Amino acid sequence: MSQFPKGDPKLLNAWAFYDWANSVYSLVITSAIFPIFYEAIFKIENRDYVDVFGYHFKDTAMITFVTALAFLLVALMSPILSGIADYVGNKLAFLRFFCYLGGLSCISLYWFNVDNFFLSYTAYLLGLIGFWGSLVFYNSYLPDIAYPEQQDKVSARGFSMGYIGSTILLILNLAMVMLVPDEEKIEMMRYSFVMVGIWWIGFSHVTYHYLPKGVATGHKVTRAVVLDGYHELIKVWKEVRQNLVLKRYLASYFVFIMAVQTVMLIATYFGAEEIAWETESQKTTGLIISILVIQIVAVLGAFLTSRASGKFGNLRVLIFLNMFWAALCGFAFFVETPNEFYATAGFVGLVMGGIQSLARSTYSKYLPETPDTASYFSFYDVTEKIGIVIGMSVYGIIDQVTDSMRNSIVFLGVFFVIGVLLLLRVPGRKQ
Repeated sequence: MSQFPKGDPKLLNAWAFYDWANSVYSLVITSAIFPIFYEAIFKIENRDYVDVFGYHFKDTAMITFVTALAFLLVALMSPILSGIADYVGNKLAFLRFFCYLGGLSCISLYWFNVDNFFLSYTAYLLGLIGFWGSLVFYNSYLPDIAYPEQQDKVSARGFSMGYIGSTILLILNLAMVMLVPDEEKIEMMRYSFVMVGIWWIGFSHVTYHYLPKGVATGHKVTRAVVLDGYHELIKVWKEVRQNLVLKRYLASYFVFIMAVQTVMLIATYFGAEEIAWETESQKTTGLIISILVIQIVAVLGAFLTSRASGKFGNLRVLIFLNMFWAALCGFAFFVETPNEFYATAGFVGLVMGGIQSLARSTYSKYLPETPDTASYFSFYDVTEKIGIVIGMSVYGIIDQVTDSMRNSIVFLGVFFVIGVLLLLRVPGRKQ
């Protein structure tokens, strides 16, 4: 057990500090440095494809499919793992395991190369699983360490700490890459992956020191325990089907969130391949600056969205945001110059954080008065991940078949249009 009681400020700060530790992965690996590195190593080898198990894949389609596979595995594993962790009383051990898996996988990306793609993609896959798997247990600690009236505040604190920490490391990595000759930039990017792993694992120990260690129950893991998480999801699904408002809202959420998350995951790959940069140095600098712009503007966007929802209602604002996203996807088809890409990145940031936070808070408003909230949010998280799997798969297939990421991004705009139509079917748009 923790040496600090529930609600203690030191305990809350330690929990939030894990965001400082792990957010460097989502920014440096998922969004910024790795996508630039990935595009560059293919260009150095003068190729844009990879052969896997006898199949010929476009490089950008391949990384999209691997990402989709990672989310599928996390979606399948998380209900099982969270149920086992609660049953045997070792939640912290699971958090550590996925943290170490993700951190060590980031370090192993140092050896990512075009000659051994099986091991290289495996490292990327395990990094994604480590990051998202650890979040399952990290998020589940919140009701254990904070009272209901504290949870919103401490959750926001974690977001803020993650933003600050990841931005600090990204700026440091940017300096490393930009202050060396062109022939050394790839090596500096590889060192960035190592730094992410060390940062993530190292700072996470602050959280481990303070979090409750748990009490071993001595229970053996049986088949019933393994399947309990799925039984809970099936139970929630049956209840959702009886709730017209919640059912229709979740249908719309499933459609538009797959598009939102897919755009966020592929934005840098799109910028690296489709934008007419004058030099490789301009490309590297421009893409990283674009990510920083998105991060900064997203904070403003989340604030404005919160204010707008209070004045106009959640559903009306969500409908507007989906229409805005659809327009952005259409505009992205014609984006070719760096300045056009910067402008698009700024608008993406403006609606990126807002639509995610508003979607989650709207879901919580539609929940029954006395639900098993943990099961409902587990269902919500699995819905999101399955949506990402579908969104990334569709994007990758279109990219592979048409040999153009522009066609893929336009097709994502269709999901936002469908999202608008489904939101219009949700009763009570004044909510």
